[in-house]
Amino acid sequence: MDSFSAVIRTASHEQHTEAETSPFMSALLGGRLPVKAYTRYTEQLWFVYEALEAGAERLAADPVAGPFIRPELFRLRALERDLAHLRGPGRRSAPTALPATRAYAGRVRECAERWPAGYVAHHYTRYLGDLSGGQFIRDRAERTWGFARKGDGVRFYVFESIASPAAFKREYRALLDAMPADDVEKQRVVAECRRAFTLNTAVFRALGEEFPLSA
Repeated sequence: MDSFSAVIRTASHEQHTEAETSPFMSALLGGRLPVKAYTRYTEQLWFVYEALEAGAERLAADPVAGPFIRPELFRLRALERDLAHLRGPGRRSAPTALPATRAYAGRVRECAERWPAGYVAHHYTRYLGDLSGGQFIRDRAERTWGFARKGDGVRFYVFESIASPAAFKREYRALLDAMPADDVEKQRVVAECRRAFTLNTAVFRALGEEFPLSA
């Protein structure tokens, strides 16, 4: 029988691929969009991670979500530093969330408040993605827009407190496999992982409308 972490990875593969290959991300990582598009994307990430990390302290004692609350994963402070750099000095207007981003962050917050196992689904899709494909995004951003290696502008993707991302991901998947949930609940978690990728793709779609390739 496949492990739960393997089931999640396999079951959400189609939605994961759709998100990774969205026209917006393909254009962004292909260097066909301005740094303004990257900045806008980073702004949207702030709202999602604010929702993820706002409830983390409360969930730390939860038997289901608690083992996944690891401070070395927290991204909000790094995002804020990146945004200060990307938006430039004197920029007083606050970042704004796209409707798709509000829906995504709202669902994360709802799970954090009412359904710890569902929160884990969003935690998994975001943070393990940051430790994996996020490193490719960092590399391309550095090359495309001239950010200092692992410096301001891409600090979101730099996990200074994780010495070995590969070892950390193995440990994380072991936590998923040991998650105290019955089969019905695990299927709900799998479905929420798919939903997380779908919500993320909707954000990419909205960003693509804001930054069409002809622009």
